[in-house]
Amino acid sequence: MGTVSGQKETAWKGRRVDLKCLRSSRMGRLSARTARVALQFGIPTHAPKTTTVLESCRVTLGPGRLVLLVGPSGSGKSTAIQQIDKQFSGSCSVDRVQLRGDAALVDSVAPWASLSETLALLAGCGLGAAPLWLRPCDALSEGEQFRARLARAIALHSRSGLAAPLLCDEFCSMLHRRVARAISYSLHKAVARRGLSVVVACSHDDVAVDLQPHALVRLLGGGRCEVTERDTIPRRAFSLRRRMRIEPGKKKDYEAFAAMHYRATDELGFVDKVFVMRDGDELVGIVVYSYAALELSMRNRATDGKFSRNASRVNRSLRILRRLVIHPDLRGCGLGQHLVRKTLPLVGTEYVECLAAMGEINPVFEKAGMRRVGQYRHSRAQLDALEQLRNMDVDPNGHAFVMQVCRRRRVREIVAGLVYNWYAATTVNGKARVQRQSPEFLAQTFRGIIGLRPVYYLWKRP
Repeated sequence: MGTVSGQKETAWKGRRVDLKCLRSSRMGRLSARTARVALQFGIPTHAPKTTTVLESCRVTLGPGRLVLLVGPSGSGKSTAIQQIDKQFSGSCSVDRVQLRGDAALVDSVAPWASLSETLALLAGCGLGAAPLWLRPCDALSEGEQFRARLARAIALHSRSGLAAPLLCDEFCSMLHRRVARAISYSLHKAVARRGLSVVVACSHDDVAVDLQPHALVRLLGGGRCEVTERDTIPRRAFSLRRRMRIEPGKKKDYEAFAAMHYRATDELGFVDKVFVMRDGDELVGIVVYSYAALELSMRNRATDGKFSRNASRVNRSLRILRRLVIHPDLRGCGLGQHLVRKTLPLVGTEYVECLAAMGEINPVFEKAGMRRVGQYRHSRAQLDALEQLRNMDVDPNGHAFVMQVCRRRRVREIVAGLVYNWYAATTVNGKARVQRQSPEFLAQTFRGIIGLRPVYYLWKRP
């Protein structure tokens, strides 16, 4: 993942900080009620005391280092976070990050950065679904909002270039524990890739296995703590991956995932094999392999024309990875590449290809062992269709597009013709399918085709 635009170089090499924290037990204004409580329970009301919340301990903060404070409520985690905040000028706190509630997520996280950098940042924080990027921040779930604030905090922290840590109190405390562990793994990767300095505090120690902190501070209460530090972190897969199982599925299984995919309106074509990933009895991932289109220019280039005008060889030796969907709770944890890597050899063909619009943002298929061949540009037919619509003052992204497809015959002919040609490459009865489609569905399909600039991947059986 690249750095966010505007990040400054820093010579900060790290710093040891003292976490000794004191807290005053001074009472508030003494009223008749407080005086009665103090008298009844024998609590002195004079001479305010200062108690030690956390005994003196020192940890190293610096680029590429993550510190985790773990302890029960009242053990001093928040006080320790505040102590670190005071020792650094310009530290950034996830808790203080604000998102514009009415703004789309892609406009709210890092508006100063390029679009590709912003999308990469969102994907790295587990927000890799295109529909989410267009959703107002107020419409996000609690877990999605936390990820969004974390992404913005990382962007702000990277942009400032200051020698100060990124802080987060009550890290994932209110989230489902599976979501918390997924976010923990995403943050661990972000620290390593971006060279962040991060300090998080949490009451749950289950996040430690996926955060893989360089310093673990266990707050035991009564001012006591245990500090474990290490300089190197061995590379480790997402902890919950061990309990996931991959097994053959059915086309019907995709119904549970269709709405989670950014191309929800597209059909799967002629499906050959389906594999699902389960967490216990729950479906958390799916990959669909279908029969491939007869001709693709990138394929011919990558295979020296081996499949050109040879339908029998295409059907015998080639499949296309048509869909890969991971449950939103678990995105950004490497489960997608794991599912693809494990199932490619099970497809049973010599070659497997994939056309992925998300290839620009997320290299999941490369990490799974597929070779990136290149990225498609708009075809001549797509450019001609856009030019014809432009000459008719029709904007495919405009609010009036659906109505124009419905009421203007020539507009519908142009749109339907392009959609038909797209269907003809992969399925049969394309003309009948186009005639059955409503203007709204047809317009949405057209937009999807026009906006598609997929990356082509190819896998060859070793």
